[in-house]
Amino acid sequence: MAASSNSSLSGSSVSSDAEEYQPPIWKSYLYQLQQEAPRPKRIICPGEVGNRPKYYGREFHGIISREQADELLGGVEGAYILRESQRQPGCYTLALRFGNQTLNYRLFYDGKHFVGEKRFESIHDLVTDGLITLYIETKASEYISKMTTNPIYEHIGYATLLREKVSRRLSRSKNESRKASVTNEEHTAVEKVHTFRGPHWCEYCANFMWGLIAQGVRCSDCGLNVHKQCSKHVPNDCQPDLKRIKKVYCCDLTTLVKAHNMQRPMVVDICIREIEARGLKSEGLYRVSGFTEHIEDVKMAFDRDGEKADISANIYPDINIITGALKLYFRDLPIPVITYDTYSKFIEAAKISSADERLEAVHEVLMLLPPAHYETLRYLMIHLKKVTLNEKDNFMNAENLGIVFGPTLMRPPEDSTLTTLHDMRYQKLIVQILIENEDVLF
Repeated sequence: MAASSNSSLSGSSVSSDAEEYQPPIWKSYLYQLQQEAPRPKRIICPGEVGNRPKYYGREFHGIISREQADELLGGVEGAYILRESQRQPGCYTLALRFGNQTLNYRLFYDGKHFVGEKRFESIHDLVTDGLITLYIETKASEYISKMTTNPIYEHIGYATLLREKVSRRLSRSKNESRKASVTNEEHTAVEKVHTFRGPHWCEYCANFMWGLIAQGVRCSDCGLNVHKQCSKHVPNDCQPDLKRIKKVYCCDLTTLVKAHNMQRPMVVDICIREIEARGLKSEGLYRVSGFTEHIEDVKMAFDRDGEKADISANIYPDINIITGALKLYFRDLPIPVITYDTYSKFIEAAKISSADERLEAVHEVLMLLPPAHYETLRYLMIHLKKVTLNEKDNFMNAENLGIVFGPTLMRPPEDSTLTTLHDMRYQKLIVQILIENEDVLF
């Protein structure tokens, strides 16, 4: 069964001011075809089948031949049964009647049913989606191949709005330094397969997005909804829409600062401000853990309230809760502050024996960080330097902080426990060097 030729991007749809937005004319042809597609008709086995897998129902007919399956289907469009292979016991087949012929598909189950990329909760849903896809691709193959030739993308106010946003920001910051240019760095859209509830139309070609699940892709940052094949034609430098950024934690660092038009994530500024106001002399600062459930409360407060989150001493008297929330923010980043692209270069720099050469190598790699990551790291190192200046009270020097923040700020690209263990001393050393030399390196 051909997987639907439209799969999905992750986010929500774009909105703009009423005077800027021109509603597109959605095309109904593919929607009408979906309504016309054959409906699934389950052919029930009249007797009990002893070896029926528990995840199949009465549509399972046991070990029968293709010819017997064809006879059971009776030439009825949309009729289907499940059978066990005669040649390969333990392997199962979906026999489906479509287009005046019986189609046979190898059927799999791993907690969900599938014959291709899409996974379904029930056989009924799998067959329904398959019939829709087969019918539309049979009736409208030429139409589908030409869907991208006359897009509405440039005419619905969406692209215009994004260009205006970008040009305004670029003009405002044309003469600003690297540290002030964080919000203008290039951003690559994150596209994910998405299942839309209810009818949805592609915001690139204006055609219906057919199927039951995984009908298209959605951009997690700007919310554009398009067919999978249409996504190849959409520019990948979208401007994140603040309305689409639903949380602070677990959000890409660059996406967050661009959406909020800030130099650094607000959670970093707010937590550090609170820690410096009342916690610099706290013994074991950053080493001592706060209660996990209270740290989760702070996380939820930032995700819910953003910069209005209240993390004051009245609510969270234990400063270790705030330090824990800040460390959790860094751990939850999909791309660490010290990015995967620069990780190996930092590790190699840490291995240099000459202190002066090592410092120069670290400085060179720092320049490779994306602006948002660079600025966040710079601000954190200034803060951690202040922590070390209170070492006689908090007992936290640069080495101790390196042990805490090494694996928090940098992770190897490959998820290897062996690599992580081997690199721990170099991770610690890199953070230690950054703290001790923050005034030179940044």
